[in-house]
Amino acid sequence: MIHLDTSFVIDLLREQTKGAGPATKWLEGQPATPLAVSLFVACELEAGAANATHPNRERERVRQALAAVTVSPPGERFAAIYGSALVEIHRRSKAISTMDLLIATAALESGSPLLTANRRHFEVVPDLTVLTYR
Repeated sequence: MIHLDTSFVIDLLREQTKGAGPATKWLEGQPATPLAVSLFVACELEAGAANATHPNRERERVRQALAAVTVSPPGERFAAIYGSALVEIHRRSKAISTMDLLIATAALESGSPLLTANRRHFEVVPDLTVLTYR
């Protein structure tokens, strides 16, 4: 399984209207790979849709995209993994946004790599395998 970051899903949605790009090409090369997004990615996508010029249309596009993947809620180990990762990041004098760490923690909890366009946002997370498609 591969966890998808918000950046990948947004790129994929944009490419649906503008034509195939790196996200679409990556997805076409992974036909049998199970894909997931964390609940936090779903939240970011819904927030973006609510803020769009045509929110109802964007919400429908987001819901269609989410229907094609597993939406992964936090499990019972989530908080402990998050706390340990945050402490280690701070010990290394690094920084990460709360939402990015929540997304990374979901991937860590499931033992999955995270696919993102924003590699630098996630490289500070210990033990996280970060993939990119660009």
